[in-house]
Amino acid sequence: MANDTLLIKHSGTGKQVEYPLLKSTLGADTVEIRNLYRDLGCFTHDPGFVATASCTSKITYIDGDNGILLYRGYPIEQLAEHCEFTEVAYLLMHGELPNERELLDFDLEISDRAIIHESLRKFFDGFHYDAHPMAMLVGVVGSLSAFYHSEMNIKDPVQRLRAATRMIGKMPTIAAASYRHSVGRPFVYPRMDLNYCENFLNMMFSRSSQNYIDQDHYIDQDFVKALNLLFILHADHEQNASTSTVRLAASTGANPYACVAAGIAALWGPAHGGANEAVLNMLAEIGSVDNVPKYIAKAKDSEDPFRLMGFGHRVYKNFDPRATIIRKTCHEVLSKTQTNDPLFELALAVEEHALKDEYFIEKKLYPNVDFYSGIIYKALGIPVDMFTVMFAIARTSGWVAHWLEMMEEASTPISRPRQLYVGPAQRDLAAIKNR
Repeated sequence: MANDTLLIKHSGTGKQVEYPLLKSTLGADTVEIRNLYRDLGCFTHDPGFVATASCTSKITYIDGDNGILLYRGYPIEQLAEHCEFTEVAYLLMHGELPNERELLDFDLEISDRAIIHESLRKFFDGFHYDAHPMAMLVGVVGSLSAFYHSEMNIKDPVQRLRAATRMIGKMPTIAAASYRHSVGRPFVYPRMDLNYCENFLNMMFSRSSQNYIDQDHYIDQDFVKALNLLFILHADHEQNASTSTVRLAASTGANPYACVAAGIAALWGPAHGGANEAVLNMLAEIGSVDNVPKYIAKAKDSEDPFRLMGFGHRVYKNFDPRATIIRKTCHEVLSKTQTNDPLFELALAVEEHALKDEYFIEKKLYPNVDFYSGIIYKALGIPVDMFTVMFAIARTSGWVAHWLEMMEEASTPISRPRQLYVGPAQRDLAAIKNR
């Protein structure tokens, strides 16, 4: 893998060392500097790990400058247009797209594992009625290890795959149960005759005496399509904060349920999975279409603390390819709902103003996937406090894929970042009466 080297010189000592330059299939090469402290007596300082490759991976590739997102080499545009979410989950886990037989078997396994243990269902009774759904999701997913403790040998590839598919299958069930507990509605069991997205919507919105899909407001397949698309777009995104958290937890040898629970906790942060919720909060602050020009001006004022949420991206410097895909679906869903909710009209007005404004065009601050996903979820009837939960359902496929990849490695050293210490130098302890 290492063809070239990079010469690093310590100006203080004059010592210089060559380090291997590891070649990537796509994107930037990486300097192998694990022996830097041994050789030169210093560490690297990279807050946020913005220039640090923490691992090697074959799963996802992002080219932020050119708006490219690949899952296992396949462009996100092709997967979003032609695939079901479970096909993409299979691809992330196994490295190749399934054939018809493999997909059928995988779907059956996912459906079979969607059922949760009755004792686990009763676990929800311990949560306060107004507990945040993400709080319940973290707790219940972490507790799965108490129900499958005899199948947690991370050295056994069969048990690893079983755990991975179990989490993909159970996550929508746990998520829907979290929502229904928060609104005081009875639990709805998953159905084997529904696909992944249909099943989730039925478990979310079915009445106690009727199935959601059998009611007068029969679930529209355009809504299922929109949800499937969002799940695909959110399935993985390389070494983001939550995925890195899963990998860091996995480096300790923790069981897969604990690792995914850690990922859910990291996803909960407003700077990560809560971004689409922040978009809705921003729209609520703007209030009306008449206020849009004023808030656009505020967003352009560097002295004003107001920020236009859902625009621009830390990784994508030109455009978010996921936003390009989801924008059309967003408009289709809003047209389909024929809702008079002023929030949707406001969102479209913000989008229109920003896309025409020279400031945003020059700085390439285009709507990202979070801008549109929050609007779609609201149009589908998903409550705002469930938005991050929806993200977690989709991202579980990426988390388990990275966990599986990590477990297949011959060596998985525990993650142990170093630090730049800036505290006091060594000092002597004074007696309490002299302090």
